[in-house]
Amino acid sequence: MRNNWSNSYINQSKNSIKFYYEVVLGMPNRFYQIERPKKERKLPTVLSKSEVRELINVTRNIKHKCILSLLYSAGLRRSEVLNLKPKDIDSKRMLIKVNDAKGNKDRFTLLAKSTLTDLRTYYKLYRPQTYLFEGQKKEKYSPTSIARIITSAVRKTSIKKHVTAHTFRHSFATHLLENGTDLRHIQMLLGHSSTKTTEIYTHVASNTFNSITNPIDL
Repeated sequence: MRNNWSNSYINQSKNSIKFYYEVVLGMPNRFYQIERPKKERKLPTVLSKSEVRELINVTRNIKHKCILSLLYSAGLRRSEVLNLKPKDIDSKRMLIKVNDAKGNKDRFTLLAKSTLTDLRTYYKLYRPQTYLFEGQKKEKYSPTSIARIITSAVRKTSIKKHVTAHTFRHSFATHLLENGTDLRHIQMLLGHSSTKTTEIYTHVASNTFNSITNPIDL
């Protein structure tokens, strides 16, 4: 009985047992015949452009609005938004520098004009000191705070999808692909080390299906 454990959890457990017997106890390899479940491949949840706009527009607090705008328009991970500093916003080149991202890699991503306008309004009001987004005591903003912002925005709309910070990033990549952006450019903007990771968006982009006529319409 699997108790609804995920395939990745089962594989991790088997790897731990294998390591204990073979490396810690020095026993010969006896685990080649253990059947392993296939790695799950779930498609990401993607918002439509109108849904993204709705979530951003119902968010009245300018700080919260900027956070949602950056998650989508720059394709940032939640941790990347939290680690941003004011100096990372390059308004002259319309780029955002992401420092020490996943895999300890730096990269640049896009800065939208509308997001820059909101950021300027936000900066004049809040005057962040170290990080671009800070709490009341000028400490780094927390991941749970971003989760609450998203939950609050979703509740103000009729959107039924499960929306997280990463949903905005998935939507950013998918919409770029639908608009004809090269997959390698999307890979660079997202900071993926391999195009294989980025290729998942070809399975959810609407233009993948545009050339297929539904048989009921024939």
